[in-house]
Amino acid sequence: MKKLITEVAGVVEAPRATVWEDLLATLLPGGRREGRFTVADSPGHTSTVEVTGHTIAFQGGWWYRGEWSVEPHPQGSLLVHRVFNVADRMRWGVGMANRFFIGFKENTRKGFAESLAGAGRRLGCATRLT
Repeated sequence: MKKLITEVAGVVEAPRATVWEDLLATLLPGGRREGRFTVADSPGHTSTVEVTGHTIAFQGGWWYRGEWSVEPHPQGSLLVHRVFNVADRMRWGVGMANRFFIGFKENTRKGFAESLAGAGRRLGCATRLT
């Protein structure tokens, strides 16, 4: 069971296939790009990665799941990032362990905006938050 914590999205004025390839290269540099597998994403920490369709999901720790997807949009592509609580035990403690997510949405939006701008620079196209 997943509970949505926050969602941010932005338009990338480039074809979906181009944005998808850029997302793969950015989130999975030099690594596997399909199926389900594990990656070491920081010292002593691993995440399970799932690549399906036009979605990349990272799940790690006891509660976190982040999903990035590229969807069609009239001006190119819609890049969406969602963060979910997927805790199957002590679900009630996730908020407390994360200071009740105070500032989490704003920080997620800020980080996403920086990623979106980076995609625009790499692809040579306009981007904007939605």
